[in-house]
Amino acid sequence: MTHTQFAADLPVSDVDVLVAGGGCAGFGAALAAARGGARTLLVEQSGFIGGILTRVGNPWFDGVAHLTTGRIALGGIPIEVLQRLGLAEPEQTHLDHPFLPIDPEAFKHVADQMLMEQHDNLDVLFHTSVAAVRAGAGRVDEVVLANKAGLSAVRAKVTIDATGDGDVAAWAGAPVERSVPMQPLTLHFRVGNVEETDTLTPRMREVVEDLHETGAIGLYFFHAEHDDFAHAPDELVFNITRIPGDGTDPADLTAAEMRGRKDAHVLVSAWRERVPEFRNAYLIYSGPSVGVRETRRIVGDYQLTEDDIRSGRRFEDAVLQGVFYVDVHPSDRAGTHDYDAWTPDPYDIPFRTLLPRGWDDLLVAGRCHSATRRAAGSSRVTATAMAMGQAAGTAAALAVASGSRVRDLDTQTLQNALRADGVILN
Repeated sequence: MTHTQFAADLPVSDVDVLVAGGGCAGFGAALAAARGGARTLLVEQSGFIGGILTRVGNPWFDGVAHLTTGRIALGGIPIEVLQRLGLAEPEQTHLDHPFLPIDPEAFKHVADQMLMEQHDNLDVLFHTSVAAVRAGAGRVDEVVLANKAGLSAVRAKVTIDATGDGDVAAWAGAPVERSVPMQPLTLHFRVGNVEETDTLTPRMREVVEDLHETGAIGLYFFHAEHDDFAHAPDELVFNITRIPGDGTDPADLTAAEMRGRKDAHVLVSAWRERVPEFRNAYLIYSGPSVGVRETRRIVGDYQLTEDDIRSGRRFEDAVLQGVFYVDVHPSDRAGTHDYDAWTPDPYDIPFRTLLPRGWDDLLVAGRCHSATRRAAGSSRVTATAMAMGQAAGTAAALAVASGSRVRDLDTQTLQNALRADGVILN
């Protein structure tokens, strides 16, 4: 049975903009669309906003500022989030830490507040997943949702795919691509009651290497920054497990979460035994969901390339700036991370990378936008995805207000609207 066959004979509701996925990109998209006056529905399978920041538990707000100078490269909603969290001030131009750690519970609260402020135009459904898509002739007709109320369908004038995996676009029949092999999955975990010391990291690494050599844990990722403490002076947040798999395959996701939890427990137990500073440490949480770096990417009207990033290429339809390094994790070996630590100057991300080729009423935002594998290694990160969502949501609201196709929007009009909302362009 195809994804389109589920859509018959279901209760149907109509909205201006449907945002599928409430991670960083979906949050930015829903907020921008609602603020732009569009009747918007945001659906998210978890019980909260945030994606990798909350559901995965990776606290880093990457892509806000230049990694060397600290100069802020993103404005708009990402900076508003930092201000509401007390991590940035109005008119601030630089950050002391270029990708700030964000407390996931504080972010959930702030995100809820920001969304509820738009209650006149925005409805939010947590615990709701996209189950199917009915589409044809380059248009999305209906999106089928599944939740505790059963199945229902939504008709939207514009649909924004912020699922990360490009589920809506792929199921609709829009062109997508994958890289083989894909980057590995990671189950993050957080450890408390660790006694800090300057010599902690080398001894932790030794334990990790020993465990891997004996087969007690799988592949791992370890670099010098693992002795950074987050949220509290006696806590560590780990991005260390490295599990090959396909984030669109439920069997792979299940296996990755089980393997990740096993590795986390083995690691913490071994550190307690062999590293004195861990003698009273404990595992606060893992996950709650495995983190996915890479699956589908749409084939858009334009594909962002690594050369675009390295050359700082400018685009007439730029809607945000990227600034993160090219971060591509290998899925076939353990050890230190081999990312390209070269730091780009702020580069343009064009609106055309959010437009699936040949589609009129469908936008994407986040790591499934149109980019080569290595370019996406820079553009896929949290704050950049949120800004991408703001661009998509703003475009959707403008298209609805003007009665035009999103791909026919006047670029200058879109850019002026983004600048008016604090987005930094060029």
